[in-house]
Amino acid sequence: MSKLIKLFLLLLMAFLLSGCVLTKLITVPMRVGGAVVSIVPVVGNPAHDSIDAAAETVDKVPI
Repeated sequence: MSKLIKLFLLLLMAFLLSGCVLTKLITVPMRVGGAVVSIVPVVGNPAHDSIDAAAETVDKVPI
């Protein structure tokens, strides 16, 4: 029984460490930072757009 649990945990860890999850760990804080920066008048929206574009590029990285 414990071997089955260990196998399940190993598969779960492998699934969580797939590329999609790894890139989301990086891009979510970037997007939150961009949302916070967008509050700043005049320079906020262009900064948010550039941060969002960088996050989109990181999302496309084939890990």
